[in-house]
Amino acid sequence: MITLPINNESIIHSKHFFVHFYIMILVKVIVTGGAGFVGSHLCGKLIESGNQVICLDNLLTGSRGNIKHLEENPNFEFLEFDVCKRLPDTLEADQVYHLASPASPNLHSKKSYHALPFETMIVNTQGTWGLARFCLQRKAKFLFASTSEVYGDPLEHPQTEEYKGNVSTTGPRSVYDESKRFGETIVAAFVRSKGLDGRIVRIFNTYGPRMALDDGRVIIEFIKPALVNKPLPVFGDGEGTRSFCYVDDLVEGIIRAMNTPNTKGEVFNLGNPSEIKIINLAKKVIEMTNSNSTIDFSQPLPEDDPKRRCPDISKAKDKLGWEPQVDLEAGLKLLIESLK
Repeated sequence: MITLPINNESIIHSKHFFVHFYIMILVKVIVTGGAGFVGSHLCGKLIESGNQVICLDNLLTGSRGNIKHLEENPNFEFLEFDVCKRLPDTLEADQVYHLASPASPNLHSKKSYHALPFETMIVNTQGTWGLARFCLQRKAKFLFASTSEVYGDPLEHPQTEEYKGNVSTTGPRSVYDESKRFGETIVAAFVRSKGLDGRIVRIFNTYGPRMALDDGRVIIEFIKPALVNKPLPVFGDGEGTRSFCYVDDLVEGIIRAMNTPNTKGEVFNLGNPSEIKIINLAKKVIEMTNSNSTIDFSQPLPEDDPKRRCPDISKAKDKLGWEPQVDLEAGLKLLIESLK
């Protein structure tokens, strides 16, 4: 069952926690990309709440191992399926969460969007279009998982949902950045012209258990060598910044964006606004792993790599009653233990 806040006045805030009053609605949910890192956590949370969940994933970048713990649950169903194809006519849903897409920036991974450029572009455009049509036909609610990469190398800081971005249309990251931007355009057009009950979330850097070891994101690239006392690779001088959201917090935000009343057509930043320099992250990982690792500054910054990335989550706080609850040190501890 999805947990819904009755209205914004029913959300009580304090500095350290917030409380929801709930109504319960049993729904049938499709999660595309549900065997991926974030998708598998989302499936688990939805199942935990008593919903019927259908996970659609072609396993191009996802892993059956991520959902192994769910497969015996009678409310969970896995279909190995490419969502760029027409969905089966027998498939029904009340809600569709569209998370399917390669997302790793790792130049050396066969599962990154660099290695899968056409698959990345198709699933975020053609796949999004088909799922939006499916939701219209089924009168289902739709959520498109976009990314902070739509802001590119931002000239505005922190980034609000109104910021239009600074994105290269032809650079090496463009197959991901621009296809997500066009995916947003598709959803917005379906909402505006067809009446789709759709919304968009822009996901900022997220971490936690079940991240792929070859993911390529900075946290995993620091923890891996630190655990075996090898140098941590810092691109550039390490003065660039990122903000990191623990996966459980992100999943809570995604579910609230789908189920909070009056979110049709809305766009929400979901991420942690606490910013940290990359060099300081490296030092923190070394300290928390009790590692003898050094820091390697020999790698140049990748092309189009943003210097700063931090969300303004004022809108999510106001409309969803959401903000991250897990601080970086607590989240890193959980991830380090899972990798050990």
